Amino acid sequence: MQALKRAVNSENNQFIGVSRGGKTTKIHAVVNEFGNPVHFILTSGEEHDSKQATPLLSELKIADSNILADKAYGTVDIRNYISEHGASYVIPPKTNAKEPWEYDTWLYKVRHLIECFFNKIKAFRRVATRYNKLASSFLDFVYIASIWLLSK
Repeated sequence: MQALKRAVNSENNQFIGVSRGGKTTKIHAVVNEFGNPVHFILTSGEEHDSKQATPLLSELKIADSNILADKAYGTVDIRNYISEHGASYVIPPKTNAKEPWEYDTWLYKVRHLIECFFNKIKAFRRVATRYNKLASSFLDFVYIASIWLLSK
């Protein structure tokens, strides 16, 4: 949670990125084996997902766990980080990977939990549309929505 506070306290960066689709903010999240949220990081919309994987995982104890992620997180640095910290990764290689690796396709199906979490959190209009100007306020509503989901 400290990484969130450090990232949000940045005065100049409100994590609003501009693209063809308009202004966007990405929520990077980790959920546990039950689909409950564990940790969040905000970035602007144009930043690539893989840049936040290591900072996101560095806030958690990942030893003896399986890290499931999509193809965007299959970089060598991320896979090495996961292995060095005593965890195993279940990340499919990209189709154009020069040296593809094996992964457990059956276990990879559990990755739907993160997709379900994002689907549930987008039911909160304030989170889905980001009406808040400040990143700290937006992140607070992400926390409130997550707490509400945990209470159900």
